[in-house]
Amino acid sequence: MADVAVLNLGSISINQIFILIIAIIALIAIIIIVMQWRRVRESQNTVRIMETEIELKKISIVEKDLESKRLMENPIQLPKNQQDNLSKIRKSTSDIMGDVGYLHSEINERLARLEAQTEQKKLEKMLNEIETKEKQLLKKGK
Repeated sequence: MADVAVLNLGSISINQIFILIIAIIALIAIIIIVMQWRRVRESQNTVRIMETEIELKKISIVEKDLESKRLMENPIQLPKNQQDNLSKIRKSTSDIMGDVGYLHSEINERLARLEAQTEQKKLEKMLNEIETKEKQLLKKGK
């Protein structure tokens, strides 16, 4: 029975082996591409979640600001130095929130660039490996 298996292997041509190897390489490439695509989608979802959180924080800040303005309109008058102090704090808070928003945006953009560069490097490496294997197979075929 082992002799039959050996005989069947002998009937497989070089073309069939080449096609099988190319199919395996293509399958591996597809698996890697799908895995990278999934990672990119996950990172995009993370970015969307972060953007939503930022929007919710902005809304919360606006609500707090409106509440503080409403309280300021109450008949209770604060001394001038306390009012000035509160104004400085509000301006400082506003400046800091602007910086925080900028930093979030910069991080998101750099992360997207890093992911794109990583994917590009991996794809270039895969392409080089495929070209090398194709050359090896062509040399063996000659």
